[in-house]
Amino acid sequence: MTEATNPRVALDIKIGDEAAGTVVLELFADVVPKTAENFRALCTGEKGMGYAGSPFHRIISEFMIQGGDFTRGDGTGGKSIYGDRFPDENFQIKHTEAGLLSMANAGPNTNGSQFFITVAPTPWLDGKHVVFGKVVEGMDVIRAMEAVGSRSGETSKPVKLESCREL
Repeated sequence: MTEATNPRVALDIKIGDEAAGTVVLELFADVVPKTAENFRALCTGEKGMGYAGSPFHRIISEFMIQGGDFTRGDGTGGKSIYGDRFPDENFQIKHTEAGLLSMANAGPNTNGSQFFITVAPTPWLDGKHVVFGKVVEGMDVIRAMEAVGSRSGETSKPVKLESCREL
């Protein structure tokens, strides 16, 4: 994965009423270009829709942080820049560590805008969810987000993707 050619995006995170910091993600456009482009365009909002202001609706301690439902905010909505849903691009990259960015879905070929960031290795997701990026800065912010999560996924404080942009 060549960092020079892969786009990077910054997510500004708010926990409760306080700014928690910025998470910088490298998107693996060299391996999964369609999936990376969907996330990049939803970060910039250039297609008239996007992640800014949307919640992280599900945070499960020692597993993952999920967000990206900018239409309903509860995990039942979201859509891609390619229409409602788009196919799984490939499963080349595995869920081997914390800090990986992967597509949330409702089964094969149901990618929209929802995504998750791992907080531990999650090998049981290999072959089911498309990994398309990784945290390159701000893992401390991810850990702070994880700290307000629970085993059920409910958060003790609201966690919001306040704004995002391409770097």
